[in-house]
Amino acid sequence: MAGSSTATVVRRRTASWWKAERGLTMATTLIQGGTVVSAIGRREADVLIDGESIAAILAPGHAAAYGITPDVVIDATGKYVVPGGVDAHVHMSLPFGGTVSADDFDTGSRAAAWGGVTTIIDFASQTVGLDVRETLAARHAEAAGECHVDYAFHQIIGDVNEESLEAMTYLVENEGVTSFKMFMAYPGVFYSDDGQILRAMQNASESGALMMMHAENGIAIDVLVAQSLARGDSDPKYHSYTRPEELESEATHRAIKLARVAGNVPLYIVHMSASEALEEVSRAQHMGLNVFAETCPQYLYLSIEDHLAQPGFEGAKWVCSTPLRSKHEHHQKDLWKGLRMNELAVVSTDHCPFCMKDQKELGIGDFSKIPNGMGGVEHRMEMIYQGVVMGEMTLERWVETCCTTPARMFGLEKKGVLEPGADADVLVWDPNTKTKIGINDKHHMAMDHSSYEGFEVDGKVDTVISRGRVVVANDSYLGAKGHGQFVKRSLNKYIH
Repeated sequence: MAGSSTATVVRRRTASWWKAERGLTMATTLIQGGTVVSAIGRREADVLIDGESIAAILAPGHAAAYGITPDVVIDATGKYVVPGGVDAHVHMSLPFGGTVSADDFDTGSRAAAWGGVTTIIDFASQTVGLDVRETLAARHAEAAGECHVDYAFHQIIGDVNEESLEAMTYLVENEGVTSFKMFMAYPGVFYSDDGQILRAMQNASESGALMMMHAENGIAIDVLVAQSLARGDSDPKYHSYTRPEELESEATHRAIKLARVAGNVPLYIVHMSASEALEEVSRAQHMGLNVFAETCPQYLYLSIEDHLAQPGFEGAKWVCSTPLRSKHEHHQKDLWKGLRMNELAVVSTDHCPFCMKDQKELGIGDFSKIPNGMGGVEHRMEMIYQGVVMGEMTLERWVETCCTTPARMFGLEKKGVLEPGADADVLVWDPNTKTKIGINDKHHMAMDHSSYEGFEVDGKVDTVISRGRVVVANDSYLGAKGHGQFVKRSLNKYIH
């Protein structure tokens, strides 16, 4: 494809009567000359935006023939025009491991915009003794007026009782929160036992909600961690060795069985990293169970040997859970296959960044005290597009896993597509150039290192539009804190 220059934005004056005559009520923008890519195909087309919504998808060059004179023209010649990205798994300002994740809703959502992501879904967290509704209200207070792009919430349930079960139903029916996350890991923090998980799943089966699961056997992991530390094996790489794939696949299997007992409740396994766990998901899907799964870029590109096992304490940068796996096994190959075959439906980031200084350093001499998490909300569209270049997936599948499916999975009815009536969330992607990722290159997250330091990927985020507003263009940030709005969600569109 030709035309690698940055998209040109041209402003034109338009008489107000002209808009009224055609039913257009706000500022209009025409993205012209590009290739519109959806989950089902690609075609040369122009995209007309009216205010905050997509007004029409037009044949190339036909705007003038229809008498359309837009206020703003964006030249996307030689570029792909795709829906804005939807990252369905992020953690801004998350208290964890004695500290708080480095990105708040301001810095994290701004970094998302830089990465072509126009909607994020974060979490409200209930732990033992807390009221579910109060934790959601507190999260709303944290995010209100802070976000640069639109946002929604999942609800973490960490204390199953009659009040929290009642609150789950209330959130689905009244608050637009239709997915609930539980943990088989982190005893003493978020952990729930099988009986608690089953009760929550039964509730979700009645309300139509989606259950999300962090599937690792936390009880067994704690035993392996204690044994490792007792032997003096305390470096960051032992974080992965004490969380073997068998304990991810066992927990995945158990979650699937519990979901089936609960009435085939929709189950979504988060941040899948291991081949054996993916096999459990694939087997359940072939049995007709409502089981979905996501993976993250770190599991497709990073490894124990190249990252976690770096000398000294350097590997702490890549401590996350589920952990990175060995490059000498076939996890990455299988995960890419899972994305192609729809065994893995979504790519999210599990964005949860911690700085090395004063945060990751809490675990010097004891890997179990390293705050778990990596930053990636800015780089998901870039890293997964590289999979297109590598031949691991198609352009359409890139859009499907990063934009369309997460929107449908989590009931974001106006997100993830470019069609009339949808929110005008658009990414113009330039495939003719490259992006170098690194702390001194492309890096806008509030962390003192980059998880993908030194990666150079094909393609570039060229122009980003959030609900009709250009927020990134010409390598400049044009967005604003407070532009992002909370989005109430409906039920999972694959089931309901």
